[in-house]
Amino acid sequence: MKKKNFIRTFFLVCTTIISISAISISHAAEKVISSYSPVVITKPFSETMSEMKSRKPGVMKRQMKLLNERYDLSNKPAKDVKMSRGKPVQQGVRARLPEGMAWQKLASMTPEEIQKKGLFPKGFMPLPHPNHPEGGMVFPEFHIKEIKKQTGRDLTRFDLDYDLPDHFLPEYPPPIYLTTRPDLGDVSQGKVITTDNYFELFNGILNPKQLEGLRLLVTPFPQQQFNTTEDRRSEKPSLGVTCFDCHVNGHSNGATHLVGDIRPQEFRHRLDVPSLRGVNIQRLFGSQRGMKTIEDFTEFEQRAAYFDGDPVIATKKGVNILERGSQAHFMGEVQNILDFPPAPKLNIYGKLDPGKATET
Repeated sequence: MKKKNFIRTFFLVCTTIISISAISISHAAEKVISSYSPVVITKPFSETMSEMKSRKPGVMKRQMKLLNERYDLSNKPAKDVKMSRGKPVQQGVRARLPEGMAWQKLASMTPEEIQKKGLFPKGFMPLPHPNHPEGGMVFPEFHIKEIKKQTGRDLTRFDLDYDLPDHFLPEYPPPIYLTTRPDLGDVSQGKVITTDNYFELFNGILNPKQLEGLRLLVTPFPQQQFNTTEDRRSEKPSLGVTCFDCHVNGHSNGATHLVGDIRPQEFRHRLDVPSLRGVNIQRLFGSQRGMKTIEDFTEFEQRAAYFDGDPVIATKKGVNILERGSQAHFMGEVQNILDFPPAPKLNIYGKLDPGKATET
């Protein structure tokens, strides 16, 4: 009898333990959706880096497969359409169609037919980040090399690389034109503007307030992936990134990121850095068009966008809060004088002057 009671008790205890374990595993497997990024890092940095490095080839292979399925990425430069320094603009239709489909046939179908048959070209769908679950700033290789050469800062990420071919990106370095000094043409002298050369190039061209604004635009500050904590994606602790790391020379190098104003992660949109040229005539800023001035945009970038819109993480990693009157304003003033390249065939209204127009 005692033996039977012992076996029965043992069986009940084991069953209870298994049931509790199953419930625990079930709860552990459930994904908890939160607006916040994890603050406490539970793994050693070396382990995190090793794991991400090992996954990197697979991440990039998957992204390049997606890009090649959606687009023709070959180099097809236009003969007569070039950027300011002479880099050709790419030509031709690049979005790929489903197998056996032609543009004329697609055009003859109704939207309902296209949707029902799943024939909408994937090239017109939102493009994911090179590693969308991870996100963050990613820079083209040519910019990484130039910044490392000039300043010693390394913008390489150990977990992923930039994904778009160089021939689709803006010319590098982009020229700089100023609304205040149109007589000078390109004032960059063919150089990428950094802390190493900004004063030499612009002393005597900008006023003291603008010169200080430019200094701040090329000064690195902590950012989500590039900072001095263990929660970073650079091998060594980093001073951070600059405004002109993305908006290089007040224009763009094609660097990519995810917008910070949407959650959860899979709903965040990829953004490719826009130019700052002509912001003096722009009146709405940000991915949701929620900011009204370039000063708002400048202040927001370092308070929130640098850290995916998470002020908790920003505090942890070293947010740089810009003083509105003597920093954000100075930086905004520089951005407001960044001009478009000269267009001698346009009139003062930005329209083509028929008297100067030619067939080519």
